[in-house]
Amino acid sequence: MLPFLASFISLFRSVRALINVPEFRALVVMVGALLLAGMVFYHQVEGWAWLDALYFSLITLATVGYGDFAPRTPTGKVFTMIYIIIGISLLAAFVRLLGDDLLKRRMARGQRRDAADQDSDG
Repeated sequence: MLPFLASFISLFRSVRALINVPEFRALVVMVGALLLAGMVFYHQVEGWAWLDALYFSLITLATVGYGDFAPRTPTGKVFTMIYIIIGISLLAAFVRLLGDDLLKRRMARGQRRDAADQDSDG
């Protein structure tokens, strides 16, 4: 349980630090816009309730795909294919930014430890 909690805290710190990075903020806005676009599209074209449309949009972007909802119209199917490609691209960019920040933090922590060890040795 403790390693999971430590990992979650590191992830939260990275997200909090990245909020000040324009690239990260733009990515968050794009994900929000994509979710909104998907929700409106599925509500209008597939006739789903707003909550169902948001649920499907989020599950699709997260690449979970439970299968409880699926587009039935040809337009909905084509939109979903494009939506998935865009969503995976945004997810990859998001993971890259988080990974870079987590790695940078880990390396900085290691350098501080090395410096502290050198100070105590000599």
